[in-house]
Amino acid sequence: MTIQQIYDLAIEMGIKADPRGESFVAKRLAKVKKLYQELPEKKKLYFDKETFTNPYSDSRLLFGDPKIKVKKILAGIDAHAPEVLLADRLNQKGEGIDLLIGHHPEGHAYANLHDVMELQVDMYAKAGMPVNVAHALMAARMKEVELGLHPVNHNQSVDIARLLNIPLMALHTIWDNMGHHFMQQYLANKEFDTVGEVINALLEIPEYQEAMRGKAGPLIVAGSESSRAGKISVFFTGGTNPSKEIYIELAKLGYGTIVDMHMKTDAIKELQKLHINVINAGHISSDSIGANLFFDELEKQGIEVIPCSGLIRVKRSK
Repeated sequence: MTIQQIYDLAIEMGIKADPRGESFVAKRLAKVKKLYQELPEKKKLYFDKETFTNPYSDSRLLFGDPKIKVKKILAGIDAHAPEVLLADRLNQKGEGIDLLIGHHPEGHAYANLHDVMELQVDMYAKAGMPVNVAHALMAARMKEVELGLHPVNHNQSVDIARLLNIPLMALHTIWDNMGHHFMQQYLANKEFDTVGEVINALLEIPEYQEAMRGKAGPLIVAGSESSRAGKISVFFTGGTNPSKEIYIELAKLGYGTIVDMHMKTDAIKELQKLHINVINAGHISSDSIGANLFFDELEKQGIEVIPCSGLIRVKRSK
């Protein structure tokens, strides 16, 4: 496969797993094209045309010739400067790394992280929250994230990749969508009385088993093992955490337990007051689930994957 084919496959898999549904995403992509056509010529110069086919602003090919054929990938949850240098060092030792893929975004994919958070508006609306409420609360949080990221040195790792000629790709929301879909399906097929039973179910997943051995496994941060689970919600995608107000609105919808990758302390405190159970499934281990589903598909094509930077590699397909 070429780098372009790998990138195209990632977008395809991300859309298939999107919690909003494929038809919804198709309508959004058409809306973006229409928006572009209506722009004045001066503004078209700065428009990101990748958004015509890729709805995830935080998932991009950051450096490298798309035509390069790939036989071996170095893959990590992060692909920052150390991972770029690692790829270069491994190549010096004859490893033949053709592409570095990270989960967390770098470069312009990081600078535009806030844009993909719009996904959460529709995800919460699908869960039963009034869409106007979800939009108002997420708009404020998106602006907060945008302002926080604006002064960051986004291109540091990308510049290093360019100077060392290491092709670099970031697949953030794409993998999160896949992990989100996996976890929703996994928990939906089970019945739970207590939060402890939910934890036990999570610990049947190999990524979380390995995370437990590393002291970073699933953790109950609100409620206890004996707490009644009630209605369970999973929120694994959408860029980064929403505001605590979003979680408060979710509580009004009758959810008893929220399964998240990670959650800020202020949100946890609010949910404790409302007697909503919260399970932090684990950040890096949860990220690994989506990554593994993707790499299983690449390995079917004969591509070798070398895990690094926290990626817990688990193979599900044979």
